[in-house]
Amino acid sequence: MGHNRPIVINSNTKIGNNVNLEQYTSIGSNSNNFAHIGDDVYVGPNTSIVEGVTIGSDVTIGAGSVVTKDIPAGVTVAGNYAKVVNQHNHAEYIVNRWGVK
Repeated sequence: MGHNRPIVINSNTKIGNNVNLEQYTSIGSNSNNFAHIGDDVYVGPNTSIVEGVTIGSDVTIGAGSVVTKDIPAGVTVAGNYAKVVNQHNHAEYIVNRWGVK
């Protein structure tokens, strides 16, 4: 978790291995439909992820993004609302990886 600043995560969110959550990230849900985040995902600062989305593995989410739809594996997304901007993941943002997949 980046920079020791507020991060809000719904307690039922499913988060994979080697996920980097930067400051001011919010992963919420107003229903019983929770977000699922794959392995090796970088979530940039000030990002909002809403209920019911699935984020594939090896994904980079740009700063300030609002994720309202599923994100396929291996892409970079950015924007409000988040859209695929690159078909290649930038894995260098995932540091201190945990060795188990």
